[in-house]
Amino acid sequence: MRVAIAGAGAVGRSIAMELIDNEHEVMLIERDLAAIEPESVERAEWVNADACELSSLEEAGLQGCDVVIAATGDDKVNLVVSLLAKMEFAVRRVVARVNDPRNEWLFDENWGVDVAVSTPRILAAVVEEAVSVGDLVRLMTLRQGQANLVEVTLPETTPLAGKAVRDLRLPTDAALVAILRGGRVIVPQQDDSLEGLDELLLVATADVEEEIRTALGR
Repeated sequence: MRVAIAGAGAVGRSIAMELIDNEHEVMLIERDLAAIEPESVERAEWVNADACELSSLEEAGLQGCDVVIAATGDDKVNLVVSLLAKMEFAVRRVVARVNDPRNEWLFDENWGVDVAVSTPRILAAVVEEAVSVGDLVRLMTLRQGQANLVEVTLPETTPLAGKAVRDLRLPTDAALVAILRGGRVIVPQQDDSLEGLDELLLVATADVEEEIRTALGR
């Protein structure tokens, strides 16, 4: 994929390096000339431009990108970049960084955001997950807020131990997408059995989260 990242700070550069290692083509857009450091991510294309200006994005070729990531430290900038990417350039996938959790409600389809990533929320979720085995933890909002990536760690003495995935009575708007077990990532098949302390990753709408808890014995 061709990916444009607005903001070449520590976060933007780290994302760029990860994507390049996975063989994607990356363009870093940075307004501050002093922050342009091509040697820090040598295989990326560097563009000195204001990502909030339509003409600058046109010149950078944003219309040829598959994904745009708004990764600056300013939520206002990230919202404007997301809106321009989606509405003016019809970018298929727009991911935006949320710096202030109080602004998280803004990062939805109205601003062109497909996936909002809130670092404080993720950190809080990690802490919560570490101390609340068995509870449902919302990790990320997906698809313009219509669904969430959630995680549930089964208790060591879960009544689901030994049961097959097919026996889970999950609600219609929920799907089990991965099982994390002892450092392994398992793509669940119908015949796979569950074990205590399995971490279950599910995609689900918010209104069925209580049903998920019930299905998993909470």
